[in-house]
Amino acid sequence: MKKRERAKRKDNVIFLPGLEKRLTEKGLEYLEMKRFTEAITFLEEAREHEPENSDVLIGLVLAYFEAADYKKGKELASEMLLKGIGDYFQMVDLYLTILIQLHEYQEIVTTIEALMDEMEIPPERHDHFLTILQFSRRMADNTQSDESEEELEESNPKKLNLFQLKNLNEQMLVVSNLADKNIRPYIDEIKEYLFADEGHPFLKSMLLSLLKEQEYDKEIIVKKFKKVATVTPAELSEIQSQPRMKEIERILSDRLESSDPVLFENIRAMIERIFFITYPFELEPEGDSSWAAAFHILGYSYLGIDIDLEEISIDYEVSSSVIEKTMLIIGEIEEISYPNI
Repeated sequence: MKKRERAKRKDNVIFLPGLEKRLTEKGLEYLEMKRFTEAITFLEEAREHEPENSDVLIGLVLAYFEAADYKKGKELASEMLLKGIGDYFQMVDLYLTILIQLHEYQEIVTTIEALMDEMEIPPERHDHFLTILQFSRRMADNTQSDESEEELEESNPKKLNLFQLKNLNEQMLVVSNLADKNIRPYIDEIKEYLFADEGHPFLKSMLLSLLKEQEYDKEIIVKKFKKVATVTPAELSEIQSQPRMKEIERILSDRLESSDPVLFENIRAMIERIFFITYPFELEPEGDSSWAAAFHILGYSYLGIDIDLEEISIDYEVSSSVIEKTMLIIGEIEEISYPNI
């Protein structure tokens, strides 16, 4: 007769027998189903019970990798290599794959060179590691060269000269190229552009978004549509998740997404255009329902379909005059809209 497994106790919490196995099986099942967030949740809990179980840890490294959480994957894979958990060369391969995703080519070079110095690589895998080593050496050299050029450019930055570029697409290209650079050396020019009447609202939104991404935490003055505001970019909401925009989309979703999903998607694209152009200013009038109603009517009109204003007014509980005023404002902003790329 099989002896019953006793319940385990940890920090005065009693765990049922076989819990670790069930957590591991569930985590690996979610990993197989490509539901990586759930896999990580179960495998991390299983790891708490069995911190050196190779099946749990390898599954967790793979789940981190597939979920693009490369830093956690690297940390765990490195820990497993140091402790000798799992098949050594399987873990080395996994570790190197994560390092490639992190673009840590010098670390790859150091790791493989150490293996070669210690003569630990099996003959049948020598060419495999040599290929990775040669590739990583080239990439490491290129990275160092790029960093040197970037440091030189930051110490002697070129002018953006946005006002000298009369073509909006040329201005867009200049601003887009700032995405991979430190934006701070250009801050004086950017401030001038954000405050200038002739600065295009679309490009101003792009610049503010870049400043937020790079966590620029000093006050800056923005002028758009005859409005002026002092903002701190790092404290602004994300341009694609502005709370008011999301609330207007929710109101329209309740009415349209199930009955007419194509119309709803067209309207949502219009909403996102308007909120991108006007960022970071709040739209007026203030009521979200009036904006939802106006977008609803314009969505139909752009498809050549007439819709009764009074019916929409009743449905959204907003006066028809406010809806008409809101539609006019949207129309004026739409005339600016996105540049033709």
